[in-house]
Amino acid sequence: MRLALIILLLMASAAWSAPRGTFRHAHNVGFGAASSLDPASPGRVLQIIEKVQSRLVRPGVDGMPAPDLATAWFPDETGTVWTFRIREGVRFHDGSTLDAGDVVYSLGRVIDPDRGSPARAAVQMVESIAATGPFTVRMTLSSPFADFPLQLMDPRLRIIPEDAGDTVARSGVGTGPFRVERFNPDGITVLTAFEDYWEGPPRLARIEVIGVPDAQARLQAFLAGQLDMERGIAPVLRRALARSPRYQLLEIPTGNWMGLSFRNDVPPFDDMRVRRALRLVVDREEMLDLALDGGGVISCDTPVAPNDQYRVAMDCPPDIARARALLAEAGYPDGIDIKVHVSSLDQSWPVIGVAFQEQAARAGIGVTLVNAAADGYWSQVWMKKDAFATSWGERPADQVLNEAFHSGARWNESRYHNPEFDRLLEAARAELDFVRRRALYHAAQRLLIETSGTLIPFHVTQLVVLSNRVTHFDPVPNDALRWHLVAVAD
Repeated sequence: MRLALIILLLMASAAWSAPRGTFRHAHNVGFGAASSLDPASPGRVLQIIEKVQSRLVRPGVDGMPAPDLATAWFPDETGTVWTFRIREGVRFHDGSTLDAGDVVYSLGRVIDPDRGSPARAAVQMVESIAATGPFTVRMTLSSPFADFPLQLMDPRLRIIPEDAGDTVARSGVGTGPFRVERFNPDGITVLTAFEDYWEGPPRLARIEVIGVPDAQARLQAFLAGQLDMERGIAPVLRRALARSPRYQLLEIPTGNWMGLSFRNDVPPFDDMRVRRALRLVVDREEMLDLALDGGGVISCDTPVAPNDQYRVAMDCPPDIARARALLAEAGYPDGIDIKVHVSSLDQSWPVIGVAFQEQAARAGIGVTLVNAAADGYWSQVWMKKDAFATSWGERPADQVLNEAFHSGARWNESRYHNPEFDRLLEAARAELDFVRRRALYHAAQRLLIETSGTLIPFHVTQLVVLSNRVTHFDPVPNDALRWHLVAVAD
């Protein structure tokens, strides 16, 4: 009798711990037909990739590098050669075992200039990568870089099996807590629990990631009970959702930013005085209140996150008189008329556009807002039009400054070109002394506020709303959510 009871208890415990339930959320189909599960591709769908593929290094709860598929790392005395120890006993979804060869292959695809991977901007300083043992990898850099592990937290730097590059765009094969059962970026992508995940079996049996391009449609689907989560909800709904017993509202400080980008290679934005005037007219506190109901941290056109160790402290109140004077110096004494493209892809973009329109009018700047379709915005509007709304996810200081503003960066959306800025970044990367390195990054950010073509009014406090059946959802900034712990009540 006692043995039978023990067996029953063990069976009950096993049943309780087995993955169960379905979690549903949406993504914005930002890359349209080019959507892909290849992390190295321009069309990667990160809302899926984050659950199926792992990195060498991931953000810890403090935002600093923490072990993922790498358990330890250390540089040589010059800071140019880094060694990584790879976790043993990890399996891919296809049954193969992770080793150093998979790491060399995955990162080798990214650093290959002929492939054109957007993620190359994060690790372009890597000159070579080689396996030095079954579970050790050596990376040689072009110059000393004391903060190199920060770069490897990039959400696009995922590890896939060796030689899987031709099929990963559809299969999504990785070592993450979920595997791809069906990929349909315009419809429903189905993920199922990978019970051999190295951190333990996921609590969820299934995740459905549903393609919904329009932000308002995503919110309506959530309110109708068709989704369990919606990220980036309109701040105007904050109070109503917080009062409802049907929902859980989370406020997550982030280094994510949104704003307006003006291409420096086309008139009138090719004149630095015009670019400065466009940013001087902005009352950032007012814009933050209107766009996010105050849910953010003011930025003086620096993309560096508020909690980043290299963030520089600056003040940037509006200065209408100075803006008018700069426009006059540039040959526009009677003001100037411009077009700015926005989209409902993000509910805050149209609000930012209207706020900018009203604030710019105070300096004689006429702003015509062009509402672009949400579907295909990133491929047809971003970096194509002369002025457009933009948004970026959080990145470490060196990465975002290089990726978004370095003259040679592929994703330099504003076509910013400043040799002194480039020199400061290159000097900072090679500087091994922290205090001197921080001073160089500060100087680079101060240069942006004077010369750039990108309005970054604030960093976002992300509002995430969950259905009440979701448990163990403990998000932290910088893409560090542990998806294998998330669960739903029956």
